[in-house]
Amino acid sequence: MLQSMVDFLLSTIGTLGYGGVVALMFLESSFFPFPSEVVVPPAAYLAARGEMHLGLVILCGTGGSLLGGLFNYWIAMRYGRPFFERYGRYFFVKPAHLDRAEQYFQRHGHISTFIGRLIPGVRQYISLPAGIARMNLLLFALFTSLGAGIWVVILALLGYWLGSNEALLHEYLQQAIISLLILCTLLGAGYFFWQRKRASLDKSQ
Repeated sequence: MLQSMVDFLLSTIGTLGYGGVVALMFLESSFFPFPSEVVVPPAAYLAARGEMHLGLVILCGTGGSLLGGLFNYWIAMRYGRPFFERYGRYFFVKPAHLDRAEQYFQRHGHISTFIGRLIPGVRQYISLPAGIARMNLLLFALFTSLGAGIWVVILALLGYWLGSNEALLHEYLQQAIISLLILCTLLGAGYFFWQRKRASLDKSQ
């Protein structure tokens, strides 16, 4: 089944070209449960065969992810807070919770967005709280692009070098995910301790 999906995507991307990469990564980065692992590696494999350009695959993959993230951000910004203000009591969400979330994303939205884009199962939805909290749009776009770009580069390189070996591609992909989770943990811990140290210095002055 996976092989038939990969063959279908290879055919689709081969037909639609770079626009297909953008469109599929847009879907992956929005509400649709469409894994990027079956989009970028096949496109990068086509680049290895000389049918596409690896740099443009990475650019289109990152651009599609950003567009999907902006779509989620806009939906959440437009409808998220009014929805929770009206129905939040049914989800145990109070207006004070929304205010705290907004304050949090104003202060820490950049690191949250960046780390969130690197975590499977989170990357598609980190745009929603950012939108509800009305995080600075330029910062959101910047750190979404950085996080998405790193993930796309990893997928593209794996697809370029290992695209013809499905088992080896899957093995290295799992190792890459584990490495990213460790990196995100260290980055989050480092940011937390840096913030505590910064707060202590501010109090002492």
